[in-house]
Amino acid sequence: MRELNVNEIIKAVKELCISANKILPQDLVDCIVCSKQCEDNETAKSVLSDLEANIECAKELDIPICQDTGMAVIFVEVGQDVHFVGGLLDEAINTGVSQGYTEGLLRKSVVSDPFKNRVNTNDNTPAIIHTKIVEGDKVKITVAPKGFGSENMSRLKMFTPSAKRDDIVNFVVDTVKTAGSNPCPPVVIGVGIGGDFEYSALLAKKALCRSVSLRNSDEFYKSMEDEMLEKINNLDIGPQGFGGKTTALCVNIETYPTHIAGLPVAVNVGCHVTRHASITL
Repeated sequence: MRELNVNEIIKAVKELCISANKILPQDLVDCIVCSKQCEDNETAKSVLSDLEANIECAKELDIPICQDTGMAVIFVEVGQDVHFVGGLLDEAINTGVSQGYTEGLLRKSVVSDPFKNRVNTNDNTPAIIHTKIVEGDKVKITVAPKGFGSENMSRLKMFTPSAKRDDIVNFVVDTVKTAGSNPCPPVVIGVGIGGDFEYSALLAKKALCRSVSLRNSDEFYKSMEDEMLEKINNLDIGPQGFGGKTTALCVNIETYPTHIAGLPVAVNVGCHVTRHASITL
């Protein structure tokens, strides 16, 4: 049994909150650069150049890439041979988020009550925490700050098992079409298929944390990712809604077994700043 003091969790979460908001994953940066080179629309090329410059300036000036530094979504994979000491895991995570957003001078965007009394908590807590027990004695933490310009454009539909491939593809494409310029395209699309109502949404959120350079290992779902991406980019929404063939940078599908009577499909929309950073302790 390995003992891990929660102070290490606090420190890691704090640093990840800051770095994730300031430095975009390199594979996503490369995807934006590649899209610019493939664009025919001059306005789209110009916008993509501006996005690229913004990403580089954020890194150079040590400031957030986007003013919406998001709600902190935390994925934690805990080895079953780890014993936390010094406090509770969730409290440590929220302390790390609080320190990261306060000391990192990141915008605080969380309100204490969703409807009745929307008062800012002033430290961006509580975070959204997803914990999974895995084998081993390591702890992997992924921080994915999620802005709500894109989050608000996400959708979920409970299909029946009679749904066809085209029904699911069209649902995803229509989600992007309906969103238009609101989620700050070019977007990254996470699709969750299976599980139940809430788990399909979790799959879609996890899909946004998958590298844009990795395709689904199942050839059937890989071909669906490719088809969705092609159809989305034919919508001519383009970067920031100014037209062009770069409406989406990537479509990632994650799946899970489901009930014989159901076929849940969730679409989580990420903006061009689909941020995430990880560490293993």
